[in-house]
Amino acid sequence: MAYNEEANIAKAVEAILNQRLVWGEIAEMVIVASGCTDRTAEIVESIAHQDPRVRMIVQEHRVGKASAINLFVSAARCPVLLMVSADVIVKDGTIDALLQHFRDPAVGMVGAHPIPVNDETTFLGHTVHVLWRLHDRLARMSPKLGEVVAFRNVVPSIPSDTAVDEISIQALITQLGYRLVYEPDAVVYNRGPQTVKDFLRQRRRIYAGHLRVHHQQGYEASTMSVRRIGRALIGSGSFATPRAACWTVGAIGLEAAARGLGRYDHMRHRSHHVWETAVTTKRPVAGAASANNQQTVMVFNIVDFHQLQLEHGLRAARQLMQRIVHHIEMGLEPDAAVSVQRNGTIVVMTANDREEAERAAHRIVAELGQKRLPVNGKRAGVPVNLACGIIAFSQSGQALAESIPVSVATETQPMMAG
Repeated sequence: MAYNEEANIAKAVEAILNQRLVWGEIAEMVIVASGCTDRTAEIVESIAHQDPRVRMIVQEHRVGKASAINLFVSAARCPVLLMVSADVIVKDGTIDALLQHFRDPAVGMVGAHPIPVNDETTFLGHTVHVLWRLHDRLARMSPKLGEVVAFRNVVPSIPSDTAVDEISIQALITQLGYRLVYEPDAVVYNRGPQTVKDFLRQRRRIYAGHLRVHHQQGYEASTMSVRRIGRALIGSGSFATPRAACWTVGAIGLEAAARGLGRYDHMRHRSHHVWETAVTTKRPVAGAASANNQQTVMVFNIVDFHQLQLEHGLRAARQLMQRIVHHIEMGLEPDAAVSVQRNGTIVVMTANDREEAERAAHRIVAELGQKRLPVNGKRAGVPVNLACGIIAFSQSGQALAESIPVSVATETQPMMAG
């Protein structure tokens, strides 16, 4: 669905058509150019001449994204539909990560993990990152799907006056008895508002839309719950420094103001289905997504390593260390650089962003916590407790720190790399 997306449309289409897929194939790609007054339609026509999978539907007048979605749904013939905003860039591997879930016939809709490309060293950039991190944490607890969604072709249409199309589809899929899934490994890059005016306009429209869906379809998005948001905010790292704490409080204030305005609009029956574009969200995403890559350092510490040396000997401790290093290497990308310190510390450098590194570290710590590794030929083996600290250095901005607790209950405190 595209409205005046000449800055992003070519890269957005390219990122999708070049996806490497195992669990399906892209049979066709439909771009609905809705009332475009720029070069969007011209660019899409050029792409369609080169790739027969691409076709365009032109809406002469812009009558709302929901109307464009209904055109897409009515034209699509595939059993699974993928809906992507024209102003985002889909990371390679994302579509396959979404499609794999449809092997389960109970799954009706799967959503991706949006990551903003905004500069986090500014107040609005920090605000946008906080919101999407909260979205990620909430969606892991109770799926809230958006930006890129895949769903079974069982929905004939959505309400034409909805301003939050993904939630409307989510409500219909749920009412049909299907299950929702959030897939954190399916990453899509987007750009959030860069001015207070655009932020309030966007968030006001979204909250008013959520209230309308709740009223019309009896469905409530998980982000509507203040209690859930509060739980997700605690431990999110949004208060890690004095500046981050101040900016996070400001972000909470802006969101509260936007929700108040959205509630006022809902009470006045003001429709947002044809909304005014937030101009600052329409700047190119592709270049910023590439520049947004982070250098991440993960520091694993073997808890009580000195005690292991005393009990089993230096040679046995080194063998144990080698097995742990091998397990860590198997759980990371091939290009990750792993180095070992004599004190039981393992340092890993990877190009993954902080969220990906955090998931990998959680998995490694949990898996090793369930194992007993052999020492000195003893089959019973010994338990291994790992703690991990993470620092992600973006190419611009401050370091973001995260700690992963030890794998089992222990008196030793989790370590924080710093």
